Amino acid sequence: MLEVMMKQKHSLLEILGTSLKLGLTSFGGPVAHLGYFKNEYIDKRKWLDDKTYADIIALCQFLPGPASSQAGIAIGILRGGLLGGIISWFGFTIPSVLILMLFAQAFQAFSIGDANWIASLKIVAAAVVLHAILGMGKSLTPDKPRIAIAIIAMFIMLWFPSAIVQIAVIFGAGILGYFLFSRNTASKVEAFTVSINKVQGIIALSIFFLLLIVLPIMAILFNNQYISIFDTFFRVGSIVFGGGHVVLPLLEQEVVPNGFLTSNEFLAGYGMAQAVPGPLFTFASYIGTMMSGIAGGLIATVAMFFPSFLLIIGALPFLSELRQKRSFQGILAGVNASVVGILLAAFYNPVFSSAITDAKDFSLAVILFALLYIWKTPAWLIVVIGVVLGEVMHYFSI
Repeated sequence: MLEVMMKQKHSLLEILGTSLKLGLTSFGGPVAHLGYFKNEYIDKRKWLDDKTYADIIALCQFLPGPASSQAGIAIGILRGGLLGGIISWFGFTIPSVLILMLFAQAFQAFSIGDANWIASLKIVAAAVVLHAILGMGKSLTPDKPRIAIAIIAMFIMLWFPSAIVQIAVIFGAGILGYFLFSRNTASKVEAFTVSINKVQGIIALSIFFLLLIVLPIMAILFNNQYISIFDTFFRVGSIVFGGGHVVLPLLEQEVVPNGFLTSNEFLAGYGMAQAVPGPLFTFASYIGTMMSGIAGGLIATVAMFFPSFLLIIGALPFLSELRQKRSFQGILAGVNASVVGILLAAFYNPVFSSAITDAKDFSLAVILFALLYIWKTPAWLIVVIGVVLGEVMHYFSI
């Protein structure tokens, strides 16, 4: 018995050490993260085989939330049970959480909002978001019907910018996808074998949907800032399809119009989030800290990632059957196309309209975008280059 406990402890410590290493070194966004995961978990440590890892990635692509974080959670669960999943998430996430919370406190304590390098971070955000949109557009809008869905979604969000409208756009795109793409989408998808039973899955999904209903009611009844923060970030973490950058318009609609953050504060934090390793969803840590200090940052972080835990546990027992259905794949095709349009609207406002104020800003944005798009420069290095060039241009009054 003691030997089993020691082995389990060793396994959990190994999960923590490995995930923490990845959390400190994984720059470049979710696609790059998955490459780091494969190198560490599959090629080096042999925790999983290639097929199992491919199945996990497929699962995470079908669920809302941060794909790389969900993959890390799933690998942790397979390696060390539910506690292993929590430890895996903690190690991968905590470095960027701490950095962004410290940045938020420095932003407030030293009144650095008007600093020139903060303006440069906003320009960095513009270049990174545009690059992400183009990359997503190539894969998610490969034909005219999906391009049309993206354009319609963009115009709706430009004309009626709100979180409720955004959810309606995603829902409507899913319905369109069901009718337009269900017959054309290939249904040959590899099966997914999992040990979690359906009862456990149903319990997790029930908690997920219960919180989606109960949290907004509690936020209204109790008028407590911490409950409101948990409600906001849990809701956003529950409906984000398409990767980390999609969180930008959702969070912007939640916090900027309501006066929790100014557009300048929001975009500065988003720019800083590009410079740190780990999941982009830890942008929530910065926003929560700006809203209500360290407690707010921690609550926002937990709320943002909690849906991922519930959905991973809930979806695993049912995914094998669901992924074979053409109708489900068609719905996802429509939803993913709408994500591109939503991001385009967010790129115009608030990203471009707030970051680019003159020819100098536009020139810097073009340079940074070219480095990303043509020379494939890592996002963290783009942040460094953007800040340095911005300071040089400001010093010489270029």
